[in-house]
Amino acid sequence: MFKRGDKIEFDITDYAFGGKGISKINTDSERTLVFIPNTFPGQRVQAIISSKKKKHTEAKLIEIISRSPIEILSEYQEISGAPYIFIPVHEQEKVKKQSTIDTFSRLSGIKNVPELFDEFISAPDHYYYRNKMEYSFSCIEHCLISDKEIDNAFALGFKRRGTWWKVESLNKPSGLFDKEWEEKLKDIRTYLKNTELPAWHPPQKKGFFRHIVVRKSFMTNELLINLVTSSSNMDQFNINDFAVLLKDLFGKRIAGLIHTINDNVADRAKIENGNSSLIFGSPVIEETILGLKFQISMESFFQTNPKCAERLYSKALDYVFEDDLPKGKVVMDLFCGTGTIGQLLSQRNTEIQIIGVDIVEQAIEDAKRNAATNSIDNIQFFAADAGKFLKQHPEFQGKIETIILDPPRAGIAPKTLQKVINLGARNIIYISCNPSTQARDTATLVEAGFQLEKYSLVDQFPHTGHIESIAKFKKS
Repeated sequence: MFKRGDKIEFDITDYAFGGKGISKINTDSERTLVFIPNTFPGQRVQAIISSKKKKHTEAKLIEIISRSPIEILSEYQEISGAPYIFIPVHEQEKVKKQSTIDTFSRLSGIKNVPELFDEFISAPDHYYYRNKMEYSFSCIEHCLISDKEIDNAFALGFKRRGTWWKVESLNKPSGLFDKEWEEKLKDIRTYLKNTELPAWHPPQKKGFFRHIVVRKSFMTNELLINLVTSSSNMDQFNINDFAVLLKDLFGKRIAGLIHTINDNVADRAKIENGNSSLIFGSPVIEETILGLKFQISMESFFQTNPKCAERLYSKALDYVFEDDLPKGKVVMDLFCGTGTIGQLLSQRNTEIQIIGVDIVEQAIEDAKRNAATNSIDNIQFFAADAGKFLKQHPEFQGKIETIILDPPRAGIAPKTLQKVINLGARNIIYISCNPSTQARDTATLVEAGFQLEKYSLVDQFPHTGHIESIAKFKKS
């Protein structure tokens, strides 16, 4: 019916897990389901066929031809990172909840998930909730008015949906990041354009201005800025004058300015891809989660929506403390990173023994420093592999009662999950930013004798297809 590369118009009738709209195509000979990410029921869209599977076809969104009847246009500029900005939040939450429960049930093999479902937790703020944003430069600009591509331009904003080479300049707030910053981003763009140094040319891998990355502290309302450029024509750019501009625009809100020189042809803004220098101020900002303080550098992993993360962590801690911890038993924060969850556990109950384990030594050092800053002394941190932990620390053999897991989007590798099971915990609290991989791991836990007791969802990222989940398991 379709060939890869075909551009076709589709009517979206249903919503699937992960933010995929579904179009049902019926002919006399067959019925085909077409999955198109970042679309919503009621829309008519143009999309390009990207792949054909046995039971369905996948396509990539090119443009929305007509809106869903429930969409309400607002003052925000629509960007690819917030495809549902015009969909009422309660409608977003409704489809996220149902599609996630359906997918989790199917992949985990647990049929009574709706009966075990505990709570859908909304984000406390549906707009301006992000604490980090990355903006790209490009000399190839997509003009929203003419819907055409302009070369030799100076664009600063976000990549045009489905492209890697052209950028839509942000001219008004997206509704996701700090309002004042995004209102004044066009002033920053004008200033940098007037230097007559070129924006990056992605296909040719040349140019000067590459990215601006911004971190925000909701505690202090400060902004930490990283300007990423190439070294080409560096002698023609005065970074100190740019610092003066930032101070003029935002005053004391600017906590610090970092300048990263990155000549790597890969289109990434990460500091490790270049050489960075602190131009003024501090290289870190401070944030709080449930009263605990954390220092965050430009490259630190930290919850993108800290206010909603408080609700997520509170629910996970509720699951931990629903059962009494027998005397002499331990709670393990596995894959603990910089130790956020373990410290929150300690804050809620200073009498229990907590251990944080992560294979990344630098993360453990950061965790120890954070615990000292927060005056927490009933937690120990260990740099260790989960499978070798009990051999290296036999004093914890038979003492691990509860494990809290918060793995990356890919979930837990099968061998690693078996190592987690071998630690012998009776309770596992599994936090996931990808419920589909969590469901896959759930099937393994069930085979190992665990039962799903409760399941909750947290909408950490309104206006996107992403959803987080928390599952509580108990050994039969």
